[in-house]
Amino acid sequence: MARPTLAPETLLRTAVDAARAGGEVLRGGFASAEPLEVANKGKNDFVTRIDREAENAVVSLIRARHPAHALLAEESSTVPGVEAEWIIDPLDGTTNYIHRYPFFATSVAVRVGGEVVAGAVYDPVKDEMFAAAKGHGATLNGAPVRVSSCAALADALLVTGFPFRSMAKLPQFLASLEQLIRTSSGIRRDGSASLDCGYVACGRLDGFWECGLSAWDIAAGALLVEEAGGRVTDFDAGRGFLDSGDIVASPKAIHPTFLAEVQSAFR
Repeated sequence: MARPTLAPETLLRTAVDAARAGGEVLRGGFASAEPLEVANKGKNDFVTRIDREAENAVVSLIRARHPAHALLAEESSTVPGVEAEWIIDPLDGTTNYIHRYPFFATSVAVRVGGEVVAGAVYDPVKDEMFAAAKGHGATLNGAPVRVSSCAALADALLVTGFPFRSMAKLPQFLASLEQLIRTSSGIRRDGSASLDCGYVACGRLDGFWECGLSAWDIAAGALLVEEAGGRVTDFDAGRGFLDSGDIVASPKAIHPTFLAEVQSAFR
């Protein structure tokens, strides 16, 4: 049995507080007229001063409570540790943020023994906190949420993201997009994978798929969907989505059909 300090509910409190701390930095920067000091990390992959400030706020809070834990954060080097690993995206939706498009979030998850056991995704624009602890369900601003009751892919409103970091999978992705445009009720592309997962978890959207993501993009969001009663897999119907970055998340009723459509495009 995990020690009390590693209980999912205890770790969730830290995840929620850390996500809120990062989100408060994002909110302040979004309203400010100060330059964002945008730097290019790679093709279509940006980092701003606010990314770093938000990450500092998240890391500082986690470090204060769990100084021995490991850290895996998007904008800094991996910090080794023991007992648990925190997986942090201080600003998921940087391109949206740069363009003042109000869809972005801070995502914080924690992994113990190779399994994500708690996670939080905070949208500072709407002041919405999506949170989940393993075995304890998912919540939105403290109220329990469930995935939608959608039972047919033809009725599903789906969301995706474009593989902007690497174009190697673009042909397969475009094939999956065409397939799902034809077989679902609609597709959205909002630019923040963690929030996309939060929206699936609370039933605003019926499914999410994307390829080539990083662990910090989806660690918290995947747990949200699962704890809200949904299913999350990689493109091989396995559990390797944090390693491959290829993810399909949806209510269980449509997951087999949804996954099959994605698989047919990526074969």
